Amino acid sequence: MEASTAVIRSVDDVLDARAVTTVFQPVVRLDSWHRKRHETVGYEALTRGPAGTPWEAPLALFEAAAGRGRLAELDWICRATAYRTAIDAGLPPGLTLFVNTEPAALSVPCPPDLAPAILDAQLRLRVVTEMTERAIGRDLSALPALLSAAEACRGSGWGVALDDVGVEPASLAVMPFAHPDVVKLDRHLTQHPAGSYAARVVTAVTAYAERSGAAVLAEGVETPGHLTAALGLGATLGQGWLFGRPGPLPPDVGQRHAAVGVPFVAPPANPGGRTPYEIVSARRSTAQATKRMLLPLSHHLETKALDPGEPAMLLASFQEARHLTPATARRYAAAAESAALVAALATELPGEPAPGVRGTAIGGDDPLRGEWNVIVAGPHFAGALVARDLADTGPDEDRRFTYAVTYDRDLVLDAARALLHRIVPT
Repeated sequence: MEASTAVIRSVDDVLDARAVTTVFQPVVRLDSWHRKRHETVGYEALTRGPAGTPWEAPLALFEAAAGRGRLAELDWICRATAYRTAIDAGLPPGLTLFVNTEPAALSVPCPPDLAPAILDAQLRLRVVTEMTERAIGRDLSALPALLSAAEACRGSGWGVALDDVGVEPASLAVMPFAHPDVVKLDRHLTQHPAGSYAARVVTAVTAYAERSGAAVLAEGVETPGHLTAALGLGATLGQGWLFGRPGPLPPDVGQRHAAVGVPFVAPPANPGGRTPYEIVSARRSTAQATKRMLLPLSHHLETKALDPGEPAMLLASFQEARHLTPATARRYAAAAESAALVAALATELPGEPAPGVRGTAIGGDDPLRGEWNVIVAGPHFAGALVARDLADTGPDEDRRFTYAVTYDRDLVLDAARALLHRIVPT
């Protein structure tokens, strides 16, 4: 893809002419640089608009395209241009190409004229798709779009990177569900690594990387001091002006390779239609209790999702919409003010049963219909109450359930995925 020579008078002209270009910034192994053996493991593709126009800077270009309702189209153009430029330059599959995307754009069909470049890339390049944590916000569709996009990329055999980690605290709770192969620490952490917030980010990222085998990449490495900080943060990969500014790929890039490439980690097991109760009870003993006895346990878990300093994901299934009482709806709306995601599932539940709460209606024949589950997964806390209704008659709070409570992080995450797969179908 080459920038068109057509006259550019508006952002529509830029998009119609596919008039964007790609520059590349190296990604290096930090230990190799520290030993003065500079080893490049890949390149990040960065988009530029037509030189000398108001849309040359990527931020201005994307803002203008969004204003015209053409953001997804621009995203496809940028990725196709990056792939074609890398292929034409001879980038070998031994080096990894990092390419940014807007998660929501992956749900929009590829423009037909760009499809050949996308298909060619799938055959000839090793790609890591970067998805920014800035997509996580009050838009109820943002996080599900990110999770769905991550699944789609892995399904295509490509890797996933979570970008700008550290800017939005909620991203730390999202990490194990997006399950990135690469976690990219925001440049602010690299350049200002001291402080309690940086410590919380580093401990959460380190724990995720240790469990999953993901690589940690420090952005914004511009000085030897930044390099020292990046190594102290636990990063194994780095990117920044110290290693190279954005520009064309080297003329000899086709002869380059990485002794140790960027690994792709094994994805978590698909819950396969199982429910949280089925997952947890298979590994933990259960007991019986009335709803009245279980309510304090539920409320205790819900309070763990209220800490704005450590935003969590709060996922719950209520059997029927009537069990999401006004008092419960208020608690969940309060949690949604800072949580990464607050979601509720029940029969006949609307899409937003409370402000900021994502609702998912389940069918009456869904096995989840017989369960009451409350699951909280944050950067450093994870807990789940899973309960199965014994179908008693009589007063609501006297209904009996078989239940289990677990704080085993891996088990809680497995249970949470069982609900997420109903919220974000794959």
